[in-house]
This record gives sequence, structure tokens and C-alpha cells, in this order.
Amino acid sequence: MKPAEVFIEKRLEERKATGTYRTLKSDNNLVDFCSNDYLGFARSAELKRKIDTEINNDRQIKNGSTGSRLLSGNSTYTEDVESYVSSLHGSEAGLIFNSGYDANLGLFSSLPQRGDTIILDELIHASIIDGARLSFANRFTFKHNDLQSLEDKLKQAKGNCYVAIESVYSMDGDTAPITEIIALCERFGANLIVDEAHAIGLYGFGLIDRELQSKIFARVVTFGKALGCHGAIILGSNLLRQYLVNFARSFIYTTAAPFHQIAAVKMAYQQLQQSENEIEKLKINISLFKQSIAENPLYPLINSSSAIQCLLLNSNEKAKEVAANLQNARLDVRPILSPTVPLGSERIRVCLHSFNTENEIGLLTSTINKFINAK
Repeated sequence: MKPAEVFIEKRLEERKATGTYRTLKSDNNLVDFCSNDYLGFARSAELKRKIDTEINNDRQIKNGSTGSRLLSGNSTYTEDVESYVSSLHGSEAGLIFNSGYDANLGLFSSLPQRGDTIILDELIHASIIDGARLSFANRFTFKHNDLQSLEDKLKQAKGNCYVAIESVYSMDGDTAPITEIIALCERFGANLIVDEAHAIGLYGFGLIDRELQSKIFARVVTFGKALGCHGAIILGSNLLRQYLVNFARSFIYTTAAPFHQIAAVKMAYQQLQQSENEIEKLKINISLFKQSIAENPLYPLINSSSAIQCLLLNSNEKAKEVAANLQNARLDVRPILSPTVPLGSERIRVCLHSFNTENEIGLLTSTINKFINAK
């Protein structure tokens, strides 16, 4: 083998030896407790009809966008959807990216400069970490949701300072103390950026309401979770939008999203405004799950009021064992292993949905409880 292939094989064998080897899985017939389709939009026949109608209203559309938005890929329709989404979130402007990863990569790699400071919650999403790494700014992390730790890092900040948090954390499901973090950022003159990916849906348009949004420098909203489609938007000022159009490489140097993707986003937002029943069903299912899980200090449930509920199992082996038992019961729950989460915090991650039935949740919790009570 070539030296590069030897390196590749060695790294893969290391993964297998530590039980962290990843493989792709195709569709299955298990009950969904792992997807981010919190309100069922991705499977919604009603939303599909709305998207089809919107597409059929424009007979001149192309199959693809044909180029980047700075070349041939832009349209009045896309800019109108950006304005529509921004107005719903109470933001001055917004810029659509092809994915949440692209949005965070573009924002954090282009905005902070050499001599500036980026301060990240230690559990922040990988896309924000990768974007920050591509900048020339000084980087710090603070202990998860720890205000004193954040303040300590703010005291060390130089230049323009950007603090990044998630409103709902993707691997723990807990929420950030947003009001207190805003106060700290205002005190130290830092710019707060909030990723709202997992807050959209259960919390309507997110946890950043119109009262708070004027105090937020930028928000990242993704469309691939509760909205059931694909892409993301960075919300902020007109000035920030113009800056990103000029300097965000993940926006400039990529083919624009096709018309179908943009139309799906518009229709999903219309659907969200009519989804009070689905949101209420999701809240009921979250409460039912939490009430039905047995308490065991060895395997605690992370404190979360969101659709993401995690049972800490503290090792890859236990997490895989419990997930396998659940999958044998026809329930699609996946283990979350280190290094995706820190060593010793391995867990199963349960994603609850508006469409999960009471019987399905009962089977889920009883299967988990059998493991908890047997240990």
C-alpha cells in the first residue's frame, strides 16, 4: 500500500479498537426517536403539497441554480424569501446559506480578524469550532453555561470580541442562560452570536424573541431541523449581510441553492405559523417521556425541557448496548459516543416528535427503564 493508505488504514483501525468507528445507515422501519424532524415537517404531506403548488406557480424555473449567487445563481425570489424570513424573526436582514455548517463556517471564518477574540461555549457545535479555527482571532472556550467562566474569558479578550452560544444545545438539549449572557456581553462590549438550530419549532421562531433580538449581534437559524427542509440563514443588520456577501467564502464560492430548496423554506415558515397543535403535541410528548423515565443516579437524564433528551451512560460500550436493545425493540435511538461528546459523557440521545404516539413513548421508556433498573 501507499504511505497515505497505510496512514488511512491505521487511523480506521484505531477507531475500531476504541469502539468509535462510524458507518452509514440507510432507511429503516424503526420508530423515529433520532431525527431532528421535531414537528414532522419532513414527512408532512400538507407541506409537500404547499411546496409543489409554489413550484408549479412558476413555470420558468430551472432544475438547478446554475452558479453562485454572485454570478448567475441569485434571484429576486431568493431575496424576497430572505426578507420574509428576516421579518418573521424581527431582524433587519438575513442571508441564506446552503447549510447550517456553511453558515457558521462563513460567519466565524470571515468576521473575527487577527487581534480579535472568539469565546465559545465548550459544547458549541463543530461547525462553529471549525469556522473559528479558520479565522486568525484568539480563541477561548468557557465552561458550559458557566457565567463566571465566561466572565473570566471576557476579561482576557482583546480587539473585537465575539461570544458564541447555542440557545438549545444539540448534544445535551439544555438551554443557555441567554439573558445573563447578554448582560455580560453588554458589560464587556462583546458581540453575542446565537445558534438557534434546535430552538426553532418547539419555541416557535426560537428563544430569541423580539425584545432580546436587538441585543444580539447575529443569529444562525437552520432549516433542516424542525422546519423539515434544508439550508440556513444568518440574521443580523444590513451591514452584516453586505459584509458576508463580500467576505464569507462559503457563500461566495459555492453554487447557490436551487429554487425548490428556497420555495420549501418559504412554505415551511408558513406551515410553522399554523402549527400550534403540533407544537402542543410535542410539549406533551416531552413531558410524558420525562415523567416515565426511572430515576437512577448512575444514569442521570440531562436536565432539558427541549425535544432532545439524553441519558448519560458514561461509556461507549453502555451507550451502544442500550441503543442496540432499543433498536431490537424497533425503536430508532442512536448512541452518542466519544469523541463526539467528551470522554465519560457518552449517552443515548432521544429526539422526541409531535408525531410519536403515547404507546411508542411508553415502549421507549419501559425499555430504557429495564436497563436502568437491572444495573
